[in-house]
Amino acid sequence: MNLQLQNKVIIVTGGARGIGEAISAGLAAEGAIPVIFGKNEAENVETIENIKGNGGNGYQYKVELSNPAECKEAVAHLVRDLGRIDGVVNNAGVNDSVSLEEGSYEGFMSSLHKNLVHYYLVVHYALPQLKKSKNAAIINITSKTAETGQGGTSAYAAANGGRNALTREWAVELLKYNIRVNAIVVSECFTPMYASWVSQFSNPDEKLAAITSKIPLQNRMTKPSEIADMAIFLLSEKSGHTTGQLIHVDGGYVHLDRALINL
Repeated sequence: MNLQLQNKVIIVTGGARGIGEAISAGLAAEGAIPVIFGKNEAENVETIENIKGNGGNGYQYKVELSNPAECKEAVAHLVRDLGRIDGVVNNAGVNDSVSLEEGSYEGFMSSLHKNLVHYYLVVHYALPQLKKSKNAAIINITSKTAETGQGGTSAYAAANGGRNALTREWAVELLKYNIRVNAIVVSECFTPMYASWVSQFSNPDEKLAAITSKIPLQNRMTKPSEIADMAIFLLSEKSGHTTGQLIHVDGGYVHLDRALINL
């Protein structure tokens, strides 16, 4: 299927690892030009080199996304270099376990900057170019924590609630520019960050098996490539009448009856 993404310039925050890397690679395979915004330049460069080695194209900018000035400069630099922006995938973030009981004001606000504020900033600065593009699209990667809670992660849950709310708000505000805005809600997706978290348990394999046993469809983790496939579809004109949606790519983890795991 031709998704008509050839030469579309798409910002992917945190696009060098995990879900972001899968999205960057998938966009390049469709002929789009992913532009990675991330703080680890070595990882950014490695991902772009891999993309080019597979016949695609892409760019990267070293950006500390929690710094508003760096977000603004990165977008300006991109516009100077490529002259256009056709889409944004807000993906970067980290579950930093800032809780209600043990957390602090400083930690809470820092987490919001790492997980929510840059979602606003990157799109805010990219918007003039998105308005010039035909059929521009924005994807916000969000987490189930906003809907289900998790415990011990107030800041991350709040940030994801904000991501979901911004998705609906922007979908309304940007209707007049024909800019579509959707979110992909992630539950249990096996990324390097997830693997690192699981490894902290005394028996990582047992912990992982306990988690996957509760995922209704196929009792397995979601693959980053499956999140990427949905993101790429939502960025394309094939989803031209879809906006303001929170789409769960999670094997039914959030919404299906837990009794299903015994079937």
